[in-house]
Amino acid sequence: MDHFDEKILRALSRDGRMTHTELGKRVGLSASAVLRRVQDLEQKGVITGYRAVIDPAKIGNSFVALIGVGLKDHTKASQLAFERSILAAREVKECHNVTGTIEYMLRVEVADLAAYKRFHTDVLGALPQVTSITSYAVMSSPKDERG
Repeated sequence: MDHFDEKILRALSRDGRMTHTELGKRVGLSASAVLRRVQDLEQKGVITGYRAVIDPAKIGNSFVALIGVGLKDHTKASQLAFERSILAAREVKECHNVTGTIEYMLRVEVADLAAYKRFHTDVLGALPQVTSITSYAVMSSPKDERG
């Protein structure tokens, strides 16, 4: 990767829908050179996809929480069972296996506090692997570069 590839990645992370012509203007390359570089970055797996960034509140999910989850034991079977359950939970938008005093960090989007309580009790609280749940309500996100 060189500085052009880095510029391309920065620009695409801000706006993945821009044309190759516009991208070329922003990074100082021709549209055909940008196209070749973008295709190369895609083939190498550096660019893994393109997505729409959705405002949770606009689709009825005004309550966003980050949740730390601790498991009862640290076995592979326990982790896999937890992950299978989380994959089926539509409220969970992100699940990260982390180091430290907990095993997982989740990002959850629901309609309101009552919906979060149902998720907390009926989904997370019902999983036999879970030993601790620590919730953090998101009040604002001054910087969010998820794409």
